[in-house]
Amino acid sequence: MNTINQNKKTFTTRKMVIIGLFVALSYVISLFEFPVFPATPYLKLDFGNVFILLTGFLFGPLSGIIACVLKELLCLIGTTSGGAGQVANALVTIAYIIVPCSVYKYKKGLKTVILTLIIACFTGTGAALIANRFVVFPLYMGQSAASVFSEVFWYVTAFNAIKTLAVSTVTVLLYKRLSVFIKRITA
Repeated sequence: MNTINQNKKTFTTRKMVIIGLFVALSYVISLFEFPVFPATPYLKLDFGNVFILLTGFLFGPLSGIIACVLKELLCLIGTTSGGAGQVANALVTIAYIIVPCSVYKYKKGLKTVILTLIIACFTGTGAALIANRFVVFPLYMGQSAASVFSEVFWYVTAFNAIKTLAVSTVTVLLYKRLSVFIKRITA
């Protein structure tokens, strides 16, 4: 009974609307992607995860995970990949947001955010390497996946390090400005 009341308090109508708005923003922003390295044009950087991370900071890790899954479900629209990229991206994003959003729920402050985002950059990059090697590359490249992955390993590593660092930086720059406003309208 207590858990039900706590969930009702956690997922108020206003919070669900804001989460939905952040999911929509994340999806739209993810459409504006660009390659970082000419040698691997399929590795494209976007800033959609900024709003997933903000959701997790504002409303907790569960809300961040829900926002991530909803965004990836939206990304399935019109995909020709059968969802492999979306599944991999969801797993990587969850690995990336779980530490900072979980810690921030109990210990706030810029030092905590920066330290946990540094950890998140490593966990997100590591999860991306695993997801690319064992999910994405095999589904797209079949038998040649292992050899192709070994050829582009450093590009994949550098790309994901750049992506997580860029998303972390933009999130830190936006969070304080947005959090005051959002906390005011959700109170």
